[in-house]
Amino acid sequence: MSLSITGDPTADQLLTDDPFALLVGMLLDQQIAMEAAFSGPAKILDRVGTLDPADLAGQEPEAFEAVFRQTPAVHRYPGSMAGRVQALAASVRDEWGGDATAIWTQGSPDGPEVLKRLKALPGFGEQKAKIFLALLGKQYGYDGAGWREAAGDYGQPGHRSVADITSPESLVKVREFKREQKAAAKAAKGS
Repeated sequence: MSLSITGDPTADQLLTDDPFALLVGMLLDQQIAMEAAFSGPAKILDRVGTLDPADLAGQEPEAFEAVFRQTPAVHRYPGSMAGRVQALAASVRDEWGGDATAIWTQGSPDGPEVLKRLKALPGFGEQKAKIFLALLGKQYGYDGAGWREAAGDYGQPGHRSVADITSPESLVKVREFKREQKAAAKAAKGS
């Protein structure tokens, strides 16, 4: 398995090798391009020297925010997103023993249970949790019973989200799908 989300081989390898990096990338995936969001963990690692949840949770908040503000910025909202990453890191440290994979492996959970666990994480609402569950199932080797159903539309075949990005071509298809969805929503609002 090798993820291909960012277009940067180093950042993609980090996402492939480090489940917590993948979780952070998903957290950052809002109000910025997907590639930028999922490249964020590599920037954090380069600047802090670690992606260990306990280490990130223990960073002094202002110093950690400064890491997010360095050019190029980790996120367009460095203050709030630095805080969210630290909250996520603290949650993984405190609730999952510092092991992000425990969220989807501890106790051999089924898809609905993993979805519940993801939704309990700071910064993960219903949609983000479903997309991440689909990413786990489609590309990360998770095969818990009922994961496709629990992931909803994101668990289905197609090019709906980051869970479906496996190449530059599939990224284009996901972008087209998102544009179509936004246009349809806008049209529905206008009528």
